[in-house]
Amino acid sequence: MVARGEISRFWSLESLHLVSADGGAESSALVDDNGSEGDYSYEDLCRASPRYLQPGGEQLAVNELISDGSVVCAEALWDHVTMDEQELGFKAGDVIQVLEASHKDWWWGRSAEKEAWFPASFVRLRVNQEELAEAPGGPAGEQPEEGAGRSRHKHPESPQQMRTNVIQEIMKTERVYIKHLRDICEGYIRQCRKHTAMFTVAQLTTIFGNIEDIYKFQRTFLKDLEKQYNKEEPHLSEIGSCFLQHQEGFAIYSEYCNNHPGACAELSGLMKQGRYRHFFEACRLLQQMIDIAIDGFLLTPVQKICKYPLQLAELLKYTTQEHSDYNNIKAAYEAMKNVACLINERKRKLESIDKIARWQVSIVGWEGQDILERSSELIHSGELTRVTRQGKSQQRTFFLFDHQLVACKKDLLRRDVLYYRGRTDMDAVELVDLEDGRDSAWNLGVRNAFKLVSRAGGEVHLFCAKKPEDKARWLQACRDERRRVQEDHAMGMEISENQKKLAMLNAQKAGHGKSKGYSGCPAAPPHQNLRPVHQRHVTVPTSIPQQQVFALAEPKRKPSIFWHTFHKLTPFRK
Repeated sequence: MVARGEISRFWSLESLHLVSADGGAESSALVDDNGSEGDYSYEDLCRASPRYLQPGGEQLAVNELISDGSVVCAEALWDHVTMDEQELGFKAGDVIQVLEASHKDWWWGRSAEKEAWFPASFVRLRVNQEELAEAPGGPAGEQPEEGAGRSRHKHPESPQQMRTNVIQEIMKTERVYIKHLRDICEGYIRQCRKHTAMFTVAQLTTIFGNIEDIYKFQRTFLKDLEKQYNKEEPHLSEIGSCFLQHQEGFAIYSEYCNNHPGACAELSGLMKQGRYRHFFEACRLLQQMIDIAIDGFLLTPVQKICKYPLQLAELLKYTTQEHSDYNNIKAAYEAMKNVACLINERKRKLESIDKIARWQVSIVGWEGQDILERSSELIHSGELTRVTRQGKSQQRTFFLFDHQLVACKKDLLRRDVLYYRGRTDMDAVELVDLEDGRDSAWNLGVRNAFKLVSRAGGEVHLFCAKKPEDKARWLQACRDERRRVQEDHAMGMEISENQKKLAMLNAQKAGHGKSKGYSGCPAAPPHQNLRPVHQRHVTVPTSIPQQQVFALAEPKRKPSIFWHTFHKLTPFRK
């Protein structure tokens, strides 16, 4: 198995941009005057961007900023779908305030008035940290709380310097990214092709996909980016046109991201043999690559394409409308956001299917086809009262997935046990909102009610919620379900049969033990009584959550009874 613990050192190291004490940004001349990539060693890059590449460098820098009283903000690269109340759920693009970064895999942060653990690999640190460094909100003239002033930066930077910071981060991370791509192509692929007894052509195609094409594309992109970079006055740089010029070329990442789960599965099989583990480690040392495993390097293109819209959004924020590059930056942001959105949506759906499979396995008396045959996302869940034409009522727990609504009954003694009680095809029904009062069709008095009426005629389902707000959430969820089905169809969002079967196979394994490859989503860590972060004996989750789609390499969680305690489950919460 791949040395998983090493991966987290790189996941978000690219994103940290440090400014020197005098306000000037660190220089990084890693490309020659002609705008072409130079042959720079690991030592060259470390001298130019020491915090990017030194293991643990970002973590140390973040802790230094926090201990100095600075507010440190990070933006989510991807959705973090959590089932544990001790973990912080968020969507791609959400802003998280980092409160503690002493653990390399898990950081403690605040988002939407909640504090909890979140995986450090899922975020990109903001270049300019001034937004959340404002005094706490309150009535005019109210004194700030004690210690609140420490969160302000002592030397606020000018808008020009803030734009300079973002421009230089984009340039710096691009150069480091090129170095990693070159290391993969020259350090791994070239050596693998020499050892035909160990690797077939098909295996290398599966593991590395079209990463050589990505390397070639990114070199051209960086060359054009360097031409637009103003070294003397970086804030005057006009790089938006480069993204627009190459926006069609970024489509090359779609093939790589689609291939990545298969690459991880193939690599996992090879890593079970000691000679392959030793071979890949020898390649890394020979190429003088940073200390992460091969699956970490193969993840970098996926990471990079998701970072572009975040970087461009921050650049747009510090680009005035009078700036000559404003319109191009705005258009580039929209273009890159669309590319990353499709990739993130695929990641989120593939991440969900593993949880859905384990949920189905926990249901007693399941009948009919697997839920994954038609669905890939849980949209809403909760209790409703189902009413028959004869006026009989049944309280059930309902789970609204794309394409279908599943009904379950709670065990009278063990409320965490659910029994299957049927499903409704959402493609075949229409949503009808009912006003409070007597329903003329059924001659029944109803409150907080709605119907699902069969388009073919005949079958009608009447549901009542406990409160008006519950009904409103269900009505909105039903509308969202239809919208998401249409969006998935328009984007061609489909989950392969192999991925569905693998998710069900992993879910059926007793105790959620070993899964094939990196595809299984391990059980959540045992519940712990986490204390406030300022108390130094806090306990972090045992591992980083595993991603079905891009199969991040990380330590496995310990087995847990979490999924069998359903009353505490808030599945797929964003």
